[in-house]
Amino acid sequence: LACLVVTCDVAAELERVANLPSELPAEFAEIDILINNAGLALGRSSADQNTLADIHTILTTNVTAALALASAVLRGMRARGRGHLVNVGSIAGHHTYAGGSVYIASKHAITAFTSAARHDLAGTPLRVTAVSPGAVETEFSLVRFGGDADKAKAVYKDFVCLRADDIADQIVYAITRPAHVQIADIVCLATNQSGPMDIARVGPSLGAPDSL
Repeated sequence: LACLVVTCDVAAELERVANLPSELPAEFAEIDILINNAGLALGRSSADQNTLADIHTILTTNVTAALALASAVLRGMRARGRGHLVNVGSIAGHHTYAGGSVYIASKHAITAFTSAARHDLAGTPLRVTAVSPGAVETEFSLVRFGGDADKAKAVYKDFVCLRADDIADQIVYAITRPAHVQIADIVCLATNQSGPMDIARVGPSLGAPDSL
């Protein structure tokens, strides 16, 4: 099984992102599955304290690059009559909270784009899926808090959160359904999470009674 790794800064190289399919070697040029997963949040500023630099970085990475790559790849998928677009969004694309306005706006944009793309492609064999996870323990919080490991670790304190493998499993499920089945949306939370910032920190027992 051959593998090709292409390194690209999606926020800084938008033209390259938009032209990526034409850059690929012939054996990799026909993309059947596109998983848009690049994304980040920066800080916990209130709406009146957002900086232009953070706004630009978040929206370019989370929205513009994802839409640009989707457009570039979907053209080839449609011409070949096969393909699956999977956009990894967030529970923040369905519900809001204080201290994350730009990130929330970016993920609402991905939710809306995914739905609109599904409408656009309804008359084709192409499928479009959104996967919207809750809290997943990755480098996300470390990036959000500018490398502050203590702040990042506190996000997951006394809380059994999702893992990257959990989200990968959901993506695999969506893309392996029969051709006539389209998984439109998967919204997944940790067992002790009910919203973006609504977390019960009950530890590894998940809140089970002590007697059990």
